[in-house]
Amino acid sequence: MTRVEVSPKLLRWARERAGRDLESLTGRFGKLPLWESGEEQPTLKQLESFAKAVHVPVGFLFLEEPPVEKLPVPDFRTMRTQQIARPSPDLLETIYQCQQRQDWYREFARTAGEVPLDFIGSASVEDDVTAAAARMRETLGFDLKQRRRMPNGAEALRRFIELADEAGVLVMVSGVVGSNNHRKLDPEEFRGFALADPYAPLVFVNGTDTKAAQGFTLAHELAHLWLGQTALSNSEMTSGSGNRVERWCDAVAAEFLVPLAVLRSEHDSATDLADELERLSRLFRVSTLVILRRLFDLGAMDRDAFWAAFRAESARLASFVSAGGGNFYHTLGARASKRFARAVVVSAWEGRSSFTEAFRLLGFKKMSTFRKLSAGLGVMV
Repeated sequence: MTRVEVSPKLLRWARERAGRDLESLTGRFGKLPLWESGEEQPTLKQLESFAKAVHVPVGFLFLEEPPVEKLPVPDFRTMRTQQIARPSPDLLETIYQCQQRQDWYREFARTAGEVPLDFIGSASVEDDVTAAAARMRETLGFDLKQRRRMPNGAEALRRFIELADEAGVLVMVSGVVGSNNHRKLDPEEFRGFALADPYAPLVFVNGTDTKAAQGFTLAHELAHLWLGQTALSNSEMTSGSGNRVERWCDAVAAEFLVPLAVLRSEHDSATDLADELERLSRLFRVSTLVILRRLFDLGAMDRDAFWAAFRAESARLASFVSAGGGNFYHTLGARASKRFARAVVVSAWEGRSSFTEAFRLLGFKKMSTFRKLSAGLGVMV
């Protein structure tokens, strides 16, 4: 059996890059400790299987030194404890896939004669937060009156995504890498990112995060697009970021979702806090965490009371587990952006793109799936 020479430090790097310890992999690769110590070498087949398990290109394992992988987008995350020194393969692959989709859609939009979106880069961190949030609401058509037509917060979030997509933003919400349901994205690593572009602006929201957080993340990332800024974020509802740009985007997101002037007129300070959170949450169709943040902004509670309430409410919401599943074609539309998916489908049926390219961009391999997706998106063939 032919063995291949591979540096033990490359094997350790690949394992650690994937966030795996030896014990978690030795069940599948019994001799991994010997490979990492240099006492034995794997076969090529074993090495390929190992590379697949830790999500690393097998060619990397033949390098002399581990590659230094840098995030391809500006990192605006503020971590509660320490900065994440190395991006996970899940995060990197998600960004790379979104960049490929953005590149494809940019060319599609230009070829179709679409004009640049004038709201991209139309704002500055010097702008008044209230005015900036009002412009965002006007552009998207997502005011309080529109929101209150929704039966609940989940439907309001769905409509928010839909309106952003209709305005020209490719909104992709997914909790997994590509279409691999076994590779869950970690909201502790990132909540979302924005890829600014006048023809193909893109927002990715980590769908593993709570529904309570997703609406705020979307509003935050849209604020980055209004600044014309590409950014990776861990948007916080607690207004705790030390970065000026992140503080501005957080403030705009909060004002977009819950205008302070309206909250001031609606808030009843005599009502029990838990009851008031529920009432205002239903009124504004946002999470109770956003309401807490805005009550703090309003001066209705001090910092200690805010933090105590925020931690308790976060723990309560985290105990609710979202039901998985759902219609595959609806899920695919959310993961890939309905605007993007429809453009790919139309381009393939019109012969401007190959079906092979369409399958790659959308993340599946069957023509029957493509036909059903086409019908679901209203594309007649």
